[in-house]
Amino acid sequence: MTRLVALNSAAHRHLRVDQAQVLAQASRLNLLPVVLGEFLKLCVHYPVVLTKNGATGQFSCVALFGFEQHENLFWKQDRWDAIYVPLQVTRQPFFLGDDQDRVVCIDTMNPAVTQTQGEALFDEHGGETAYLQGVKQMLAALLDGEERTQQFVRKLLALELIRPMRLEIEFANRQKLQVAGLYTIDEARLQAIPAATIAELHALEYLGPIYTMLASLGHIYSLVQRRNQCLV
Repeated sequence: MTRLVALNSAAHRHLRVDQAQVLAQASRLNLLPVVLGEFLKLCVHYPVVLTKNGATGQFSCVALFGFEQHENLFWKQDRWDAIYVPLQVTRQPFFLGDDQDRVVCIDTMNPAVTQTQGEALFDEHGGETAYLQGVKQMLAALLDGEERTQQFVRKLLALELIRPMRLEIEFANRQKLQVAGLYTIDEARLQAIPAATIAELHALEYLGPIYTMLASLGHIYSLVQRRNQCLV
């Protein structure tokens, strides 16, 4: 159950957010939408790929945490085993309202929201804590980043630079798995596009994210290793 309410220093003075619980709620996510501004941090750990909405046909950039539904290979011993955790995880349980003013809302039914432990939202005088200010920065980064990321995806589509991936993996226990539904950059087509188009991509600051996505694919081997370690 979700109950979103506009954040208010008077009504929510004593609320806290248990960040351990925030991370635990993502323990069964095998992928999550990400934005361009995160790519350089994400590529330290995660494959950054694309998925396609079966109903709308819309592509989204995602970080991959596991090969199967509900498999998060970065969740180990009740903690997130990575230096960087994506914004869509860490901004919970906060959202931006749909109104024009983009009011910050909180899901008061989220298990991470307490009055006894975790990060305080307001100080004793009703002022915002550094934690809440950081949350607002994350929400702003997501709001700005989502539109920019969709512009990036639309450009990839226009240049026919998106190709499907098909992973065929064999794990240490001899289990074989085929993973479909993921997409990445068509590197051969990228190398063949005209210099003027490359210059355009550079001017749009899209070349960096493109090559970051390609480089991040090496982490698929790291995911396999993480899965194999779970089998020991």
